[in-house]
Amino acid sequence: MKVIGLTGNIGCGKSTVARMLRDEGVATVDADVVAREIRHNDAEARAAIERRFGTYDAAKLSAVVFSDPDALRDLEAILHPRVRGAINTRLAELDQGDVEVAAIEAIKLIESPLAALCDSVWVVRCEEADAIRRLAESRGMDEDAARSRLASQSSQDEKIAAADIVIDGSAPVEETRRQVEQSLAALRSGA
Repeated sequence: MKVIGLTGNIGCGKSTVARMLRDEGVATVDADVVAREIRHNDAEARAAIERRFGTYDAAKLSAVVFSDPDALRDLEAILHPRVRGAINTRLAELDQGDVEVAAIEAIKLIESPLAALCDSVWVVRCEEADAIRRLAESRGMDEDAARSRLASQSSQDEKIAAADIVIDGSAPVEETRRQVEQSLAALRSGA
């Protein structure tokens, strides 16, 4: 089984590219979904979050961790090892099936040990103005909140430097789809 690592900053179109990959028969594992499942279902993780932050409410946690880099590191120290374990388990299950290609969708893929599991790292890039507009439309963020969230992530240039494939998330959707289809065909053929 080939594994794609799909990353890019918030608002750049990772979820759109993941949907396109699913349309092409790729099994996707979304690290954000796995993290939410762990926050809700792992009593030990939940207790550690409540101990450290005094709350378990997602909106309150977001407000704290995206304005305080130390708080974000603390939350990641609680969640990321569990998320990696769950993703490893899911990939092993997929590999036991007849899955030809799987993708891990994760904002912090390159900064984590998950990158070592990937045969190809794909970065979805976009113009900052597009990311800010998308965050306003999809999450109701104002411009300052969107800029703050983007600033809390590694730079797009750092991600691009680590990429095997760069997908243009600012392109018209059909152009993005063409890039995804071509890149996937090359991966499947071993090119």
